[in-house]
Amino acid sequence: MLSAAQIVSGIGTAVGFSLSSLVVAQLSGSVTISGLAGTATVLGAALLALPTARTSGKGGRRAGLALAYGCALLGCVITVVAITVRSWPLLLGGLVLFGSASAGSLASRYSATDLSPPGHTARHLSWVVWAATIGSVAGPNLAEPAERLGRALGLAPDTGPFALSLISFAVALVVVLAGLRPDPLLTARALASKAAPETPEETRGSGTLRTAWQALRGEPTASRALAAIAVSHTAMVSIMSMTPVHLGHGGASYSVIGIVLSLHIAGMYILSPVVGWLADRIGRVRVLVLGTALLLAAAVLAGGAGPHDVARVTTGLTLLGLGWSCGLISGSAMLSEAVRLEHRPAVQGMSDLLMNVCGAVGAVLAGVVVGTLSYGVLGAIVAVMVTVTGAWLALRPAHLASA
Repeated sequence: MLSAAQIVSGIGTAVGFSLSSLVVAQLSGSVTISGLAGTATVLGAALLALPTARTSGKGGRRAGLALAYGCALLGCVITVVAITVRSWPLLLGGLVLFGSASAGSLASRYSATDLSPPGHTARHLSWVVWAATIGSVAGPNLAEPAERLGRALGLAPDTGPFALSLISFAVALVVVLAGLRPDPLLTARALASKAAPETPEETRGSGTLRTAWQALRGEPTASRALAAIAVSHTAMVSIMSMTPVHLGHGGASYSVIGIVLSLHIAGMYILSPVVGWLADRIGRVRVLVLGTALLLAAAVLAGGAGPHDVARVTTGLTLLGLGWSCGLISGSAMLSEAVRLEHRPAVQGMSDLLMNVCGAVGAVLAGVVVGTLSYGVLGAIVAVMVTVTGAWLALRPAHLASA
């Protein structure tokens, strides 16, 4: 059921996100403001990270995921209204709630780790991430057909893709509520309680920052995992959010932009099982370093490409997705294994909050950099960031080598 929800929610997320910056640019008339589209969706994922984690900690994974997808559905309604009345501030507000779907998708990957046996955490997590491939790759290519269907149904221009997102999130919500039974987190707690005394209710992960910080004290492995996830996500969001605008300067059509983003999203998800197997096989940190190397290559390739060089941008965006996959899967597995079961929802929620706040800041700064300088300068900044992170991970203390 987690996989089914990932597929349909992936369609909704991808089809809406792929055109959000272009629609904001059209309504506002500003390239700089268009960067706020990516910021709004990532910010929404950040804002819902802790509520989703807190709800999961109290009522199980099903309740947390239902909250995330329900908010995303409401966000789609607001975006359709905003585009209809031609209000870009209202559109940004709708995109904040739209980003809740990403919070749900991120929380789903952790749901797969609740019952995973030792040594298989990354592989179990990676299969849920992989399930998003179908919807996420198909999503951008459904934007143009959805737009035509929307016009045929009498909807305002540019609202068709977001109407499709609304339907996708509604289906994901139904799948989670009806199909995610038994709840993986509640089941894991029940099994753990048979082997150890019942964990006091007040010490269980409630999704609060205080609980998360307490759990992370004295856990350098978890801290490094948090940093690696945040940097990988920031690099990915920064470049991806401004690529449609960069290609648009070269006259690329919706179809071309959709293909480029589809290949990028394929890089993010399609090799997830391989990344998970590698992380379990050769170690989490080694895969994290590999991820930073791929992000560096992506920044150099995409950043050095002109707006008409679609092939080079596509190659860079595909590598960008692969680097993100290494950072997310290996880092998430490393983080989950470093903390106790009762604290996992809180720590995982803080991880999603941190990565999305960093991604939101990266997206807004990316819009400023591209609007005032260039897309190439953005690539150079990302290259420096991931190089420093990769070196820091590679020069880790010896006692973290087997993490």
